[in-house]
Amino acid sequence: MPGQTAIIIVAAGRGTRAGGDLPKQWQGLAGKPVLAHTLAAFAGFGRVVLVLHPDDMLRGLALIAGGATLIAGGETRNKSVQNALESLAGSCISRVLIHDGARPLVSPALIGRVLAALDQHPGAAPALPVTDALWTGRDARVTGIQPRDGLYRAQTPQGFRFPAILDAHRAHQAEAADDVEVARVAGLDVAIVEGEEENIKLTYPDDFARAERILTHMDVRLGNGYDVHAFTEGDHVTLCGLRIAHDKALLGHSDADVAMHALTDAIYGALAEGDIGRHFPPSDPQWKGAASAIFLTHAARRITERGFRLSNADVTIVCERPKIGPHAAAMQAELARILSTTVDRISVKATTSERLGFTGREEGIAAIATATLVKA
Repeated sequence: MPGQTAIIIVAAGRGTRAGGDLPKQWQGLAGKPVLAHTLAAFAGFGRVVLVLHPDDMLRGLALIAGGATLIAGGETRNKSVQNALESLAGSCISRVLIHDGARPLVSPALIGRVLAALDQHPGAAPALPVTDALWTGRDARVTGIQPRDGLYRAQTPQGFRFPAILDAHRAHQAEAADDVEVARVAGLDVAIVEGEEENIKLTYPDDFARAERILTHMDVRLGNGYDVHAFTEGDHVTLCGLRIAHDKALLGHSDADVAMHALTDAIYGALAEGDIGRHFPPSDPQWKGAASAIFLTHAARRITERGFRLSNADVTIVCERPKIGPHAAAMQAELARILSTTVDRISVKATTSERLGFTGREEGIAAIATATLVKA
């Protein structure tokens, strides 16, 4: 249960190898301090204890805004962790996660795997098997080969049943690489759970550049579009760029392609750039009778210019007639062509309103569209 779990985030070091004027945990990453990302990753998982250098306490108070407990770190990492553990002694905490503050990209799935493993083991920690060849070396020369079988790259958070790891730290006087080492010395069984390549520890300046790229790729945008056009006299409708024979036409300033309009607005919505009317005002006579492919092409160009790519688009056309099914595949192909993507990323489907409302009375056609954009 979340109320019985504590998360200790260790951030009392100085992190000089990362360069910069501030310790690495306080340096900016995608517009926020590294520690802000780390704290956000554990939101909802339990009580948070943030271990800081005594010189950073005022900065920490401003960061947590009452959402965590601040503890002063010790002279070593082990002492910092023990200070945090001792602050929880006598509480209802039954399990604890210990995490490096300089690992801001830990995912909820990884945290969940560690917590789940604690149901069966007194300790659990994420790791990745070593896949590269390992050498020993001296003076920039290879001196030997190290077998990699059974070797893992350790990560955090490392999880433990609280009383056991508290006792282990109290008994451990020497320095240790991490809390798994402390637990192993105390005879605790530690299960390995699957780690993640993106769960990197920020150590050197290049690590910050990599983390920025990862965070940028996490930028996913979702937009919705809705449009309606009434019927008027005519002999065809234009839907998704296709001319379809019908005993009526759709009324509009442009070609009244209701489906393409909805999709265009969905893309603009995902980019927070308004709607078609903002980019192509209906008061401007140059757009009278214009092909709606012009609008969708512009929206597609804005996707690229903003540094995104289209992940998928889904269009639903609401009408009694004409029948959309026979034309759906061709509609998919045309939208994919304009958007410079593959047809498996474009969905076109139709439904009726069961003879209800204006679409049911065949007074017009409506369309709903959703577009998902991902930072390229």
